[in-house]
Amino acid sequence: MDKKVRIAIAGLGFGAEFIPIYQQHPDAQLVAVCQRSEEKLKQVADHFGISKRYNNYEAMLKDPDIDAVHINTPIPDHAEQSIAALRAGKHVACTVPMATSIEDCHRIVEAQQQSGKYYMMMETAVYTREFFYAKELLDTGKLGRIQFLRGAHQQDMTGWPGYWEGLPPMYYATHAVSPLLALANRDADAVSCLGSGRIDEQLAAKYGSPFAVESALFQLRDSELAMEVTRSLFNTSREYIESFDVYGDRMSFEWQQLEHEIPVVFNGEVGQRVKIPDYGSRLPEAIRSFTTKGIYDDTGNQHLSFIQGSGHGGSHPHLAHEFVRSILENRAPFPDVFTSANWTSAGLCAHESAMKQGSQIKLPNFRKSGI
Repeated sequence: MDKKVRIAIAGLGFGAEFIPIYQQHPDAQLVAVCQRSEEKLKQVADHFGISKRYNNYEAMLKDPDIDAVHINTPIPDHAEQSIAALRAGKHVACTVPMATSIEDCHRIVEAQQQSGKYYMMMETAVYTREFFYAKELLDTGKLGRIQFLRGAHQQDMTGWPGYWEGLPPMYYATHAVSPLLALANRDADAVSCLGSGRIDEQLAAKYGSPFAVESALFQLRDSELAMEVTRSLFNTSREYIESFDVYGDRMSFEWQQLEHEIPVVFNGEVGQRVKIPDYGSRLPEAIRSFTTKGIYDDTGNQHLSFIQGSGHGGSHPHLAHEFVRSILENRAPFPDVFTSANWTSAGLCAHESAMKQGSQIKLPNFRKSGI
């Protein structure tokens, strides 16, 4: 495929961040946007000069001028919209998480396998500058053999759309899970998770999940490694943190405690702060600037993911570039559908374990099932 990938974006809140990236990417063409709200659709499409606009997702999927769909809609819609797009013959990029049930993860894998189109979960945590730095330590041998990994994602979701209220913490665990599994280059195999504390009763009633915090220990498939993941969404006092730590036999990397600080690397027992470089040079020149800025930077209407998420570590142009290039190069993206399903089901199975007082839960092996 030597032509530009023709992309449509569904969901124009957080999704609007990707519009100028695709517009300026040398191998992409943003041809359409989709938003249920007519007012928001007109506002965003007018601002970016996009003529083709839809407020009906199913109608957009019938458009033969669209090769790929980037889904940035509410979490409850991810599974059905991903499946519908794959069945319509479109490549799919979808913001996290892939789904909120193991059954739906299986259905997406099945739809991808049957369609032959590519699916990529747009996981920001494995395209941040911090992840690239830790991966360099590993790939160059400086880290040595990984001995243990730890991830945390603590966030106050007050003020977010209603479907977030009372969401089980581990249902949205991919930011904490993914960098650990990506560094280990393994799937999660089994999990034991404990819930701790209580959220307000009106929140707990939404999903039947009472816990303020869920903390899990995972065994990795075909590996001697284990990893620890902690998540909270409500009624827990903590500055936003989306972190990972990796401990090697030669060097270790630890995330900073406060957002304005910088990470620490340890050589033996000696630790020092390390300034993380930007990795924009890995991208086409036209989109490099998006590692350090977003479309909301110069406005007072910043998206909550940017206010709390520090711009996702410069990951957005890297994600878009990987999606586009995977299609043009006719190869599976990273993460592919199997990896995306494992990262998502890790959190789903962790919550199941928490509801069963920490009983060990085995994760499905999506690769082996070969649906």
